[in-house]
Amino acid sequence: MGMGKKKGFAALAAMLAVVMLLAACVSNNNKNAGNEATDNGANADQPLTKVKVVLDWTPNTNHTGLYVARDKGYFKEQGLDVEIIQPGQDGADKMVASGGAEFGVGYQESLTMARIAGLPLVSIAAVIQHNTSGFASPAAKGIDSPKKFEGKTYGGWGAPVEEAVIGSLMQEEKADVSKVKMLSIGDTDFFTAVKRDIDFAWIYYAWTGVEAELRGEKLNMVYLTDYSDKLDYYTPLLETSEKLIAEKPELVKAFVAGAAKGYQYAIDHPEDAAEVLIKAEPDLNADLVRASQKWLSPKYTDDASQWGMQKKEVWVNYSEWMLNHKLLEKELDADKAFTNDFLPKA
Repeated sequence: MGMGKKKGFAALAAMLAVVMLLAACVSNNNKNAGNEATDNGANADQPLTKVKVVLDWTPNTNHTGLYVARDKGYFKEQGLDVEIIQPGQDGADKMVASGGAEFGVGYQESLTMARIAGLPLVSIAAVIQHNTSGFASPAAKGIDSPKKFEGKTYGGWGAPVEEAVIGSLMQEEKADVSKVKMLSIGDTDFFTAVKRDIDFAWIYYAWTGVEAELRGEKLNMVYLTDYSDKLDYYTPLLETSEKLIAEKPELVKAFVAGAAKGYQYAIDHPEDAAEVLIKAEPDLNADLVRASQKWLSPKYTDDASQWGMQKKEVWVNYSEWMLNHKLLEKELDADKAFTNDFLPKA
């Protein structure tokens, strides 16, 4: 959650995408992107194929590789003219499933729920190898373990997965999740909310945690992965539809190749990659982007053999956890939920 993870879990069960409504909410601020890109591979006589990639939330360093690929010409090398757009109120999953965008930024938990609900989404690359999210609170509140969630107020989005995750962590310390007050705070800023309405929230350290460092505000972090290996899932990831894979596999391959080169550049050159994102999205806090990029770049690939690689066991473990916590109605067919087939050959 956090760092753009304010997404509508409740909407995942819906089968119909309201594409026109989503399109009305799309940002057009990337219309003129890529003017500085140079064509290093695509045939100049061939028109570029226009595609859209929809973000999960507002632009941040989870997305840097996409901006680098667009603005340094890596997508153009693959014959693509990629427009980066922001989602409507129903989120990226439904937009991608309905064909409103060819590609999207998603999360393993929401993609799992979407597939169970009948939306044929497929993860085509892991943006980050390990789950860097956790429950954050001001250090002064003393919430340094799941047991100390008791008697406190959690601020989230009202999704069943939130209480299930909190409860599973608390069970490890024989604590009672019913003693946690669950409050829906929507898009309220974390730093505002913990001073006014809540005690702790679910964040990505790479964004909100780094912002706290810049603010000089000390946080206690309870990371999910410290309490369960099954909660070390892919968040975020890049996704597309089964339909696009079946009908235009070369398009999917080209997109993943461009994205992979963009993320590899962000791994190798975090300072310059941060400047690409800052230039593309000038409303962002430039100092936060630079600090976040420095923190996050090594984690894009981490211990994987290459950027984007996914393991079946990660999909199986998390779907089993969701099923055990009654968040799924049936088992996930993990083999259909993800693929490494479109990653560049290492």
